[in-house]
Amino acid sequence: MTKVIQFPGSSPEKFGFKPVLKKRKSTGEIPGQLDLFSGGKVRSLHPLSVFEEALMLDEEGDNRARVRDHYLRAVESGDFVADAYCNLGILESEEKNNIQAIDYFTKSLKEDPRHYEAHYNLANLYAEIGNLPLAKVHYQISITIEPEFPNSYFNLALTLVMNKEMEEAIKALLTYRDLVSQDDRSQAEQLINNLTHSLR
Repeated sequence: MTKVIQFPGSSPEKFGFKPVLKKRKSTGEIPGQLDLFSGGKVRSLHPLSVFEEALMLDEEGDNRARVRDHYLRAVESGDFVADAYCNLGILESEEKNNIQAIDYFTKSLKEDPRHYEAHYNLANLYAEIGNLPLAKVHYQISITIEPEFPNSYFNLALTLVMNKEMEEAIKALLTYRDLVSQDDRSQAEQLINNLTHSLR
């Protein structure tokens, strides 16, 4: 006999995609190679890099095709390639071009295997298309890389509930509850209570 878990009020909505909102610090160093130019300064003739331009257009809600072109230019110019691919994946996800989105997220991970936004966004996409095992793996990797990002725990918990892994879901929700503000804790506590009662 199965138990139906009642979620409080309306069903909780998973957190959406996480774009890269600022460029990451880049040391430019190659492991094992000495930096011969540590004292030199690079002066840009343009105040924004190609990636920063794309990001600015994206945040302003500019034309999606134009934003996409700017991110692709960032990739071509080698300007924060992993971040640009990640944000391209989000653009494709929003347009339900799932195959292209997965391709961009995996290209981001090829550039930077520890790019937590790409893992998190890939997990969201896999959860959305019903591939729960891959969603779970990418949420867990995202958590390993960035353990203070609460949305990964919440979405992992939802994935675990759909997978009928209730005890693990409760653990994820407990961590989520501990990371969020007091205002956001009540929904998590209700979900934890409902899941705990379903195990009895």
